This record gives sequence, structure tokens and C-alpha cells, in this order.
Amino acid sequence: MKKKDLKEIAQVLEARRAELINVGQNFREGGIGVEQADLPDEVDLASSESDQAMNLRLRDRELFLYKKINAALEKIKEGNYGICESCGEEIGFERLKARPVTDLCIRCKEEEERREKGFAE
Repeated sequence: MKKKDLKEIAQVLEARRAELINVGQNFREGGIGVEQADLPDEVDLASSESDQAMNLRLRDRELFLYKKINAALEKIKEGNYGICESCGEEIGFERLKARPVTDLCIRCKEEEERREKGFAE
């Protein structure tokens, strides 16, 4: 992969990581809880709890993505970014542009999805 392409992807990853950090800080500053006394009835309380659960699931997904971004940036530094972890082939630049945190080439990812689909049935 060309150095220019790696630099472009690294910039995208760095920007996304900064965005996730900013969202996390805003979430922390905004607080997670709502006082039960502020909610007039059980329906409002249930709705608030549901919203909090959804926000926590979103934060978990963002944390997972943050870890994948850090791993991708580390691979760039080590010089082994863009190599499929399953087959060892180079991952295409267009796939990396679309999904910079990917660690599988499109062929291996499709195979993984077919296996997962087989388990779901």
C-alpha cells in the first residue's frame, strides 16, 4: 500500500477516534441518570430507563469501535495494516477506505457471514 494511502486512512481513523472521545466526554458530562422524582409516572420512568439502556448499548458499541480504531492505528505504525488476518492477502484500498477498521478481505468476510448465517438458521 502506498504511503499516501496509509496517511489518508490514518487521518480518517484519527478523526473518528477524536469524534468518539468527544462524544464520550459529552455523555459523561451530561450524566447518565434521571431522578425518579423528576418523572411524574411509571410510563415516564420506564421510557427514561429504556432510553438509558439504549444509550449504554451505544456507548458499548462506540467503545468497541474505539478499540478497533486503536488496533488499526497500531497496525499502521507496525507496518502490517491492510493484511487479511484470515488468509494473509492484501485487503483492497477501496475496502479499507469504506471500512478502515476491517481486518478481513472481502472474500474472507463474505465467508464468515455465510458461516454465521448458517448458525442463525
